[in-house]
Amino acid sequence: MTSPSPKYRPDVDGLRAIAVMLVLNFHAFPDAMPGGFIGVDVFFVISGFLITGIVARELELGRFSLIEFYNRRIRRIFPALIVVLSATLVMGWFWMLPSAFAQLGGDSFASAAFLANIALLLQSGYFDVESAKKPLLHLWSLGIEEQFYLFWPLLLMLAARLRMSIMAMAVVLGIGSFLLNVALIGSNPVATFYLPFTRAFELLTGAALAYGWNRVGHSVKASDRRAWIGVALIAAAAVILDSHRAFPGWWAVLPVAGTALLLSSPAAWVNRALLASPPMVWIGLISYPLYLWHWPLLVFGGMIKFGPLTLPERELILLASALLAWATHRFVEMPIRFGVPSRRKMLGLGAAMAMIAVAGGAVVWGRGFDFRLPPEIRAMANVTTESFKWRFRECLLDLSREMTFADTCVERDRRPLVLIWGDSTAGALLPGLRKAQEERGFGIAQLTSSSCIPALNADIARMPNCRAMNDKVLSLVRQIKPDVVLLHGTWEKHLDNVAETVAALKRETNARVVVLGGVPMWRRGLPSEVLRYFMLHRTLIPQRSPNGIPPTAYDAIMRGRLEPLGAEFISASDVLCNAQGCLTRIGDAAGDLTASDQVHLTERGSIFLIEAIIDRLLGSEASASKPR
Repeated sequence: MTSPSPKYRPDVDGLRAIAVMLVLNFHAFPDAMPGGFIGVDVFFVISGFLITGIVARELELGRFSLIEFYNRRIRRIFPALIVVLSATLVMGWFWMLPSAFAQLGGDSFASAAFLANIALLLQSGYFDVESAKKPLLHLWSLGIEEQFYLFWPLLLMLAARLRMSIMAMAVVLGIGSFLLNVALIGSNPVATFYLPFTRAFELLTGAALAYGWNRVGHSVKASDRRAWIGVALIAAAAVILDSHRAFPGWWAVLPVAGTALLLSSPAAWVNRALLASPPMVWIGLISYPLYLWHWPLLVFGGMIKFGPLTLPERELILLASALLAWATHRFVEMPIRFGVPSRRKMLGLGAAMAMIAVAGGAVVWGRGFDFRLPPEIRAMANVTTESFKWRFRECLLDLSREMTFADTCVERDRRPLVLIWGDSTAGALLPGLRKAQEERGFGIAQLTSSSCIPALNADIARMPNCRAMNDKVLSLVRQIKPDVVLLHGTWEKHLDNVAETVAALKRETNARVVVLGGVPMWRRGLPSEVLRYFMLHRTLIPQRSPNGIPPTAYDAIMRGRLEPLGAEFISASDVLCNAQGCLTRIGDAAGDLTASDQVHLTERGSIFLIEAIIDRLLGSEASASKPR
């Protein structure tokens, strides 16, 4: 079988440009390019095509060396990666909380060992909220690629020695990998996304093409047809797919087949005029360092700003990524990759990467080096959400595990009885109610469920059991017959369903219905806001900050909608916020912070809020419940 031609193809660099631009647009403008993550799949096919072609030619000429192969891979991959990993650790030192910095240290170690995909598999999914805060999230793809190239050259050498058909081997292994991907995508989607076995078919598609593309028709007409179909498949994947699709699965056929068709069509107009154009080739040449730089800069940009980046800010970050990528390519990659090859370079790069791994391990061992911060800042920045004080898994249910409240959730022998119904933010009110109970003597019934707001007949995203739980709580309210029902939650949506809940309570019970508006929101968590303020000003955050977002406008909407139905509305933001900003702390100690994350009150914050509203909450019951 004829090996692939060694002739340079500028259109392949142009295809690299398409791949990296898809990924950059997905990360920077996800709403505009929801399926841009398929750029990684395009990279995989290109990589399999190019590297298998190189190995095949050298095997055919009898001069393939495994050591030289890995020497080339090290000179290609290590230089830019070492620079970006080093820069990321430095930025983490200045801008990350100890716990987050420790996580970055672990991710740096895994990335230096090309095991980032395995590390991320053990942590969470690619599309979840926490992943958006990981500066090295994107290096999972590099892990898969390098794991593949640990074994693929060995298989190629074995096939050449046994005179086996290398193309047939690539096809058989590729089909097996694809079928494994399809079989596992339903039951283990995160593992299917990250494991090399379920991603190998993408690289093997390129490998098979490297051996078989000379067999396809290379006339301009046939090439044009294949190229336009390839463009259509990649474009369809970028537009149709999003983070909610089960990917790769069958959907991966779109970008993989599209890339293979474009690679097989060098004579096509698309390849010659568009992909091989100088701007596209230039982007393709810096695509690897551009891929490495863009995501850490986006993540740290959000950390430094402490909030969502605006459109101009994201555009500026991508421009900075391109400039850094060009500088990395020109002054780091080219001298090392294209200079005189030597074992000394390989050993030096290997030692540098080992030092990165050691540095990452040291950050983990040092628990994020919390000595970087003064004790009081460190204590505040490490405040955690103490859900155990809210009777989690007992009276604050995780609906993926429990659907039944404990008997202790209702103090049936105490009156007046205040029943809390809501999500975890309602559960966070319990410490304040307990403190008020010491003086007022009222009873507490807690029927709360994580991420499930008190909204009858509402379908809550990613919480399929919420509707059934709300029906169950309403039934329990009828049995318990509380004097006051306190509704609280994150109220951004489902106002009609909240109104339905108020109407049902007024119709079917004799209880007063009190709706407590939402608490202020801290975009990345109040502890992180403490750290950011210290990094900028080198002092403790003031007691009020304008970075807390009070739901004032929505409070007015809720009051106007619910009070005519008989509810009594209390604004939490009126208590916690004023013209100077929202309350960050009640004292100077760590326990005096008012919130432990974005929206959950600390024990101190809960006590402060309930003290301010307890008379209104108990209403006419207040004087009767006071000890005489």
